[in-house]
Amino acid sequence: MAESKFAQFIAARKLDPRRILAESHRLEKLKPEDRVIRLNKRRARKAGAEGDANVAKETRKPRSGRPVTQRALEAAVQGAELSGATKTRILRAVNHLLELKKQEKVDLRLLF
Repeated sequence: MAESKFAQFIAARKLDPRRILAESHRLEKLKPEDRVIRLNKRRARKAGAEGDANVAKETRKPRSGRPVTQRALEAAVQGAELSGATKTRILRAVNHLLELKKQEKVDLRLLF
């Protein structure tokens, strides 16, 4: 079976899949500010249901809190079907590693 585009890319750029997993975990991990964003959104929803307009609306997006898994990374290497969210998480981690190596960021179409 031929290698997937993703497998060829990480081989060409000499990226270690373990580093991709670790970086994804670090990038996607929920931080205190993400918990505050979620709390504010929840409060705004509750206030909206009660008709209270004094609560400020939260516009920022929190991190997902869901890093790339070993299973998803193996599926990407084999060229299996992946969800859009998983592809985006892999892309975010790969781009961060490329940035650390002083290389150009890539877009999703180049990886998958």
